[in-house]
Amino acid sequence: MTTLFVTYAGGGSTRFDRDYYVATHLPLVREAWGAYGLQSVAAFFPAGDGAGMIAVAVCEFRDEAALAAAFGAPRTAEVMADIKKFTDVAPARSRAIPL
Repeated sequence: MTTLFVTYAGGGSTRFDRDYYVATHLPLVREAWGAYGLQSVAAFFPAGDGAGMIAVAVCEFRDEAALAAAFGAPRTAEVMADIKKFTDVAPARSRAIPL
């Protein structure tokens, strides 16, 4: 399994629509990448005053090949274009390294 973390950093005044993210964006991600090996996606919102990390998506893929296939899929452009609908923050991506 390969885990991809998509993180959003910002401050107290950073625009981030949690409701849209959970109700619309994450289902779009699941729909667009499910056929390519995305097994699950979940959102995490760190507690605090909004400074620092404001949201984290945890995407579990079958393996590295599935992750690569998803990012090369036709609907990936749609997923990326949807980001501006809930935030002005550019997401950062990182993968977990299994031990």
